[in-house]
Amino acid sequence: MSGTWQAAGDWIVRFWDRWRPLDPVPSIKLKFALLVGLNLVVTAGVTWYAVVVLGWRVRYGMIWASLIVLVVSQLVGHGMTLPLRQMTAAARELAAGRPFPALQTNSRDEVGELARAFTTMATQLEAADRQRRRLLADVGHELRTPVAALRAQVENLVDGVRPADPEALAEVLGQVERLGGLLTDFLTLASTDGGAETLHRRPVPVDDLVQPVVAEVRLARPGASITVDVPPDLVADLDPRRMAQVLTNLLDNASRHAGDGGEVSVRARAGQTSSSLVLEVTDNGPGIPRERWNSVFERFASGEPGDSRQDGGTGLGLAIARWVVVLHGGRIDVVDSDGAGCRIRVEIPSQNPHMITPERSQRRS
Repeated sequence: MSGTWQAAGDWIVRFWDRWRPLDPVPSIKLKFALLVGLNLVVTAGVTWYAVVVLGWRVRYGMIWASLIVLVVSQLVGHGMTLPLRQMTAAARELAAGRPFPALQTNSRDEVGELARAFTTMATQLEAADRQRRRLLADVGHELRTPVAALRAQVENLVDGVRPADPEALAEVLGQVERLGGLLTDFLTLASTDGGAETLHRRPVPVDDLVQPVVAEVRLARPGASITVDVPPDLVADLDPRRMAQVLTNLLDNASRHAGDGGEVSVRARAGQTSSSLVLEVTDNGPGIPRERWNSVFERFASGEPGDSRQDGGTGLGLAIARWVVVLHGGRIDVVDSDGAGCRIRVEIPSQNPHMITPERSQRRS
């Protein structure tokens, strides 16, 4: 019996929240006018019925009419103030840092417009907070590899393993300049809407793009063996800084999962069906289950069940790589590998079809 009463009570509460007969009225002033007019009609009707039909005295009829008017006003005018009460509760939740409840914004008057504007504002605040948190995570992820490479180079210079010749100092300077470039990119990312950024595409020799990134990752993760298969005359139309970001993330991710003694390969070729660049990074690590091939490109996603990221990964590398590839108008996917491990393929369409020639690429492969 108690369950029946509980269900009935829940139905009454839901009906009461949805009972908003004045929502179609487009003006709050018109709503008040209708409410006042309804109260006058109810007062006159109840008083007439009590005095003429029931034969009561006028004062008793007026008392009952007043009580009935109060009930009618509450029933009809409930929806007029409901958005205001909901916005008050939502503002308290936002101030406390908690998710705010959904607002009913069916009303067409000024209060409904205010509720919709409040919902838009609150949604944008939540999105800005998420973007800020993700930006901080992206900064940490992007700075980890160049900082590790820079530390390895400086330690070699300090320990005397390598002399502080102009070549070594130039490499250190290059790492510092890349760190500065990353910080500039993140500041630009923070000031754009949704992370949109203009690319600076130009013809780039792919081998000149891949080799410095491979050298950097080798310094940061010396345990894995990285092989390169890139035709020396392959030229692609892309943003070199952004694609270096993609390669760094893919190679760092592959080297981390391959582990010490593992093998990682990076291969580039011209696309067969269109004028495009195809990059593939393969490792012989544990691989990614097929059901996770799409989800690994989401932020903080993992390709391995139960991964607690004790290996230093943050689940952002593939998400950042996808973001850059999409900016180029391309796509990135996990594809079947020849054996154990993982293979990730990146395909970048060329804005200039003469920049990539499949026949040249195939002759030199």
